[in-house]
Amino acid sequence: MTKKKANVYLDRNFTVSEVDERIFGSFIEHLGRAVYTGIYQPDHQTADENGFREDVLELIKEIDPPIIRYPGGNFVSGYNWEDGVGPVEDRPNRLELAWRTVETNEVGTNEFMQWAEKAGTDVMMAVNLGTRGIDAARNYLEYCNHPGGSYYSDLRKEHGREEPYNIKTWCLGNEMDGPWQIGHKTADEYGRLALETAKVMKGLDPDIELVVSGSSNRQMPTFADWEATVLEHTYEHIDYISLHQYFRNDEDDIKNFLAQTESLDDFIHSVVSICDYIKAKKNSDKTVNLSFDEWNVWYHSDDADKKREPWQVAPPQLEDIYNFEDALVVGLTLITLLKHADRVKIANQAQLVNVIAPIMTSEDGGSWRQTIFYPYYHASKFGRGTVLDSRVTSPTYDSKDFKDVDLLDQVTIFDEDKDELTIFAVNRDTESALELDTQLNGFEDYQVVEHIVLENEDLKAVNTEENPNNVKPHSNGSSEVKGNKLTAELPKLSWNVIRLTK
Repeated sequence: MTKKKANVYLDRNFTVSEVDERIFGSFIEHLGRAVYTGIYQPDHQTADENGFREDVLELIKEIDPPIIRYPGGNFVSGYNWEDGVGPVEDRPNRLELAWRTVETNEVGTNEFMQWAEKAGTDVMMAVNLGTRGIDAARNYLEYCNHPGGSYYSDLRKEHGREEPYNIKTWCLGNEMDGPWQIGHKTADEYGRLALETAKVMKGLDPDIELVVSGSSNRQMPTFADWEATVLEHTYEHIDYISLHQYFRNDEDDIKNFLAQTESLDDFIHSVVSICDYIKAKKNSDKTVNLSFDEWNVWYHSDDADKKREPWQVAPPQLEDIYNFEDALVVGLTLITLLKHADRVKIANQAQLVNVIAPIMTSEDGGSWRQTIFYPYYHASKFGRGTVLDSRVTSPTYDSKDFKDVDLLDQVTIFDEDKDELTIFAVNRDTESALELDTQLNGFEDYQVVEHIVLENEDLKAVNTEENPNNVKPHSNGSSEVKGNKLTAELPKLSWNVIRLTK
């Protein structure tokens, strides 16, 4: 049987965009065990003096997320930020309606910001535009960012934080198009509120950037109309519009599952078109970019979540146990986001710990990397630089919902500071390896320093606390450079990271 072959043409002079490092962001919501027994557990053997789990912090620092969205998510649409500041013993327990739990508010703004500083990450803060609005958003921003001499900035100082946090990225609510959302609004209602909130927040701190809520997913019946209407109201006063997408494999169809990122590509193109339509309509010089601030695989935990009793404190929720095929989809998602780095400037894998997460913890034990940890870690570590404008020819296949899907999906990043070229590639072929030939125009003196492969014969293989290395990458990939051509073999159903330097 003739070996299948894909060809890629790269030229040092043809680029897409520099990567905004925030594309490797993540998300912590007050949901399930993300906060309590996730990042924070004062009675754990690894807890520091502030109650943060050091074992979890070590894994997070491996990924090195540059920004983390907080505190939600659906949670934020019913959240009173004042509940989470001041003496912990005075904070109220609240019935949290988005996820039907009890929120103790033991961790709030100051604790989370302290944790973020220790983790070495910036914070992307969300304000409540569900049950609240302009005034609460203004006050929260003043509390976080104003130097002093005003009520809320001085209140922050009373709470032990002298210097402002200078949080520069803020979300104007969350998924406000969704009927499930507390305070759900029409596009006009939300657009007007987001506009007035944006004006007040930028009046208080002109240096912040604002993310307006787009559609919760591509399949929403109001999609496109929602974006256009909201941007009609807010275009000149915001900087990004959000997109959310989750992938599922309910029918256990690996070919269709791996093809779902084709819809992600279409989603991005569509929202970019809407943004640019409003730009043209308003005759504006401003470009609104995209914040893909929720994305992941999410479906494994659905049955367990339906059986959970309500009104518990930090119960297990959305605890998807990820398998090998999920890691391939996460890799494909990262490739797609990077290919659109000219317009996708922020992206947050949802979420970071325990809740649909690359990192899991045991309350009485340790922490470990799920299968999806590895593509995220590789992309964050090696994907910072400039995206090259690749030209690809690949064999294709058809699946249940998609036609002419390339067996090869890849993106190439050039890090000029490190003088390093990195190719991220997924072979979608379920049966055979794929030979990759890449023309390296302008990189003739480069040689392979590492070819990392994540592969597994068992698509359903998972990592557990007892067997944390069941699915793990190796560095024995087959690739070499001769002249100006890289030849590599990509094993069937594999995630590949090929690194080259002089």
